[in-house]
Amino acid sequence: MDSANRYERGILKLKEMYGAERADGIIASLSDVAPDLARYMVEFVFGDIHCRPALDLKSREIATIASLTTLANAPRQLRVHIHGALNSGCSQQEIIEVILQMAVYAGFPAALNAIQEAREVFRERGVK
Repeated sequence: MDSANRYERGILKLKEMYGAERADGIIASLSDVAPDLARYMVEFVFGDIHCRPALDLKSREIATIASLTTLANAPRQLRVHIHGALNSGCSQQEIIEVILQMAVYAGFPAALNAIQEAREVFRERGVK
């Protein structure tokens, strides 16, 4: 991948995953206080990692939801990635199953918290 175009590639991937409005909001939420962090996130996370060809976006979002569930301390990021998973073709049931699976490895409190975040995303999006 061409390193000169990391930012542009990252912006395109971010918008593909979350839609233009949500992507702009994600960047804006950091730009006023930590513009370098916003740039690093766009370039590395979305321009480099999410653009790698071996996994599709759905698989990446499933892995990310699993990881954020086990961390149990990043509810905002979990919500963003649940939106991304739905945008990438995950069903509500697939997201729930990933979170349930993490109860085995991260414990019930982490899974219960993640389910609550998923419920809010589903409610926002009108998913039943």
